Amino acid sequence: MARPRTPLLSRDRIVATAGALVDAEGLGAVSTRRLAAELGVSGPSLYNHFRNKDEILDAVADSVSAQVDLSMFDEDDVRDWRTALHDYAVSYRAALTAHPHIAPVLAQGPGRRPAGLRVADTVFGAMVRAGWPPVQATHIGALMRYFITGSALGSFARGFVDDETAYDPADYPHLGQAHLLAERQQRVDEGAFETGLTALIVGLAAQYETVRATPKSS
Repeated sequence: MARPRTPLLSRDRIVATAGALVDAEGLGAVSTRRLAAELGVSGPSLYNHFRNKDEILDAVADSVSAQVDLSMFDEDDVRDWRTALHDYAVSYRAALTAHPHIAPVLAQGPGRRPAGLRVADTVFGAMVRAGWPPVQATHIGALMRYFITGSALGSFARGFVDDETAYDPADYPHLGQAHLLAERQQRVDEGAFETGLTALIVGLAAQYETVRATPKSS
């Protein structure tokens, strides 16, 4: 009888296993020893694919960036830049909401990660194509990353305990309903994100009109 075959080790298997650990237990759960045990291989075999743990976490972060929908920025897409930015932000946040523990790595920027660089390149190119000057297009790309990753780094609603006695009206007269926030986390956090995103895009739209009305220097 043939011996059972151990699945071949690959970058994809390592990234998928590391990503599952990050999702379940956080960034601190990932070590080369733990990964090797999860994969059923010897520790040194991981170094045939990655030099160290940081490279593995970079690859996990890039796999999340690859989940972000960028189709709204295609040249043949009918959405204008305002709607495209909105839909991109919603897609990016959805990816981070599904994998919140990797947000601190993504918040550091794309580095050399291919999918992360593709996101940055696509957003920048779309803003320039829409008529934004390159400097301001860069600012918009940065602004969107700050806003989206920042929203994924923590929950406003979960920051309040569900103990009504913690909010003595003598001390906190306006927090009488704060103990209900945690159980309404999704609605509160998504509402806050949408409110901020709308305000951000409305503000950019006002700036855009000024930019378009300003004569270009020769």
